[in-house]
Amino acid sequence: MPAKTLMVQGTGSSVGKSVLVTALCRIFQQLGFRVAPFKAQNMSLNSYVTADGHEIGRAQAVQAEAAGIAPAVEMNPVLLKPEADNCSQVIIRGKPVTKTSAAEFPKLKPVLWSAITESLDCLRSRFDLIVIEGAGSPAEINLKDRDLVNMKVALYCNSPVLLAADIDRGGIFASLVGTMDLLEPEERALVEGFVINKFRGDISLLRAGLDWLEKRTGVPVAGVIPYYHDIDIAEEDSMTIEKRRAMKFRSDFDLDIAVIAFPHISNFDEFDPLEREPRVRLRYVEERDDLGEPDLIILPGTKSTVADLNFLRATARDGQIIRQVSRGIPIIGICGGYQMLGETIHDPEKIESTAPITPALALLSVTSRFSPVKSTHQIKARTTIARGILAKANGAPLSGYEIHMGQTESPNGTRPFSIEQRSGESCSDRDGCISEDGHILGTYIHGLFHNDMWRRAILCELAERKGKTLPAMTSPFSADEEYDRLAAHVRASLNMDPILRLVSHG
Repeated sequence: MPAKTLMVQGTGSSVGKSVLVTALCRIFQQLGFRVAPFKAQNMSLNSYVTADGHEIGRAQAVQAEAAGIAPAVEMNPVLLKPEADNCSQVIIRGKPVTKTSAAEFPKLKPVLWSAITESLDCLRSRFDLIVIEGAGSPAEINLKDRDLVNMKVALYCNSPVLLAADIDRGGIFASLVGTMDLLEPEERALVEGFVINKFRGDISLLRAGLDWLEKRTGVPVAGVIPYYHDIDIAEEDSMTIEKRRAMKFRSDFDLDIAVIAFPHISNFDEFDPLEREPRVRLRYVEERDDLGEPDLIILPGTKSTVADLNFLRATARDGQIIRQVSRGIPIIGICGGYQMLGETIHDPEKIESTAPITPALALLSVTSRFSPVKSTHQIKARTTIARGILAKANGAPLSGYEIHMGQTESPNGTRPFSIEQRSGESCSDRDGCISEDGHILGTYIHGLFHNDMWRRAILCELAERKGKTLPAMTSPFSADEEYDRLAAHVRASLNMDPILRLVSHG
């Protein structure tokens, strides 16, 4: 018998669907279900590489982790990665297939729908329950004919739907009632409950409104989930303004780390461990922010290296970065950031831009060349050079991933990382480049800062230069504990009995 399904849709984007699905995956896992997440189509610059080298949305990897299972490509069969000039890279079942504009996107619908249904059917044959995430709103009239991720999926598997709204934004009654009114009768019939998300204050003041909502729509309120500040779950995409402000204005720090916030920044969640470090301030430096005099500059990954490099030049940020590096401030470039650190970027096949050659920042003696083949691998590596910023990191083991379309040539003697395993296969490759003084480091390895030994070695080296001693971490970070805390927070706020009846066979 195919697995039961439960779908979470929303009245709009960023109402908390991803986190709610994460919580439900952990709740059902705790209750003994073999549960898996699913999102038919995701648009995100935060992606994840599965063990077999397929690329999916980062949110589905987080949800799988909460469910206690390995992420798989079937959990997110269609991934769109926005690029410059109003187009997106289209990734189907983990591999890039084409680029498309919004106007041309409907032509792909038959191919995408086939991948979506095959993936969902596959998951339903392997698990007891699939928790499905929608995208945006199911009531976007101008997009309804091309919507492959909301009610079309719910109707395909006859899935009950929880409709979520973000009360922190305001207007939830209009949003919920309006969404229901705009749905077709067969779609409306699938909505089994409303979830009010991110509530602050006295819930008794909300009761009269909830009673009116249930009477007006005939749909029960399944729960009101309070806002939380102290549960650490990876963000799906762009960070909240509130979170960015809190990090920028933190005052109790010894080390100041500046991540350059490109317009197309990708995989920024790899810097989350730095936020948890005591006496360390992590800043995402946006266009109007002052770079200041940080202890470390990071050029992160980007989906559009040339466009974001041009952005640095247009905003004069490139000159600020070069001046700081000339003063001895260390800099780390990751993936697209690594390519920017070199002398030139070659794109003879016009994969990213119309310019065949783009001058880069010339901080490292490397050249990069884009290619149509995308490298997506989980890797295991080791640091093999001990100088400059890596002075204390020699020999430190690394687990991470590669996800790039291009190669970078650098002098063999300056490659600081030895790749020992790629996609489960043993190898003996070299990666990255480090300057003679050790202050400038580039690499294609994502996830560096999630490696505790490596991260602490870098931070301790930076602190020693300032005559500081960083305190030890009070306790190691545990994603499992955070998922349990999230599950307890959500479970305490949901009426679970009717939800369990919806997903129980018979």
